[in-house]
Amino acid sequence: MRAVVQRVDGASVVVAGETVGEITGEGLCVLVGVTHDDTPEKAAQLARKLWSVRVLDGEKSCSDVNAPLLVISQFTLYGDARKGRRPTWNAAAPGPVAEPLVDEVVAQLRHLGAHVETGRFGADMRVSLTNHGPFTVLLDV
Repeated sequence: MRAVVQRVDGASVVVAGETVGEITGEGLCVLVGVTHDDTPEKAAQLARKLWSVRVLDGEKSCSDVNAPLLVISQFTLYGDARKGRRPTWNAAAPGPVAEPLVDEVVAQLRHLGAHVETGRFGADMRVSLTNHGPFTVLLDV
């Protein structure tokens, strides 16, 4: 699994004019991509890492300050544009494989005590955020 993690001062995701997920104040906006060999165990590992990674102000984690997370599925994280001008998506897991694993990341975060908002899997989403820093980190598990 792959995640793009951004430290934010608020973030939201809108689908067809409706806000489907929103966090306010300090937290993380997380884009999650799934590849073919990912498992529920990797989803749990990613959730633990997201909950405990020290990227907030003062080297704090979400678990330290009870900061919210906005988790959004993003198959394009496994796009490959090394050849030609059009990316390929061969490394991205198909929806029936990816959706339950993104849901598992969210479920595991909630099990750890996190407040988690989400996007809508497979939808045309509009993501807005205020990147605090700017601060962005890539996580692969």
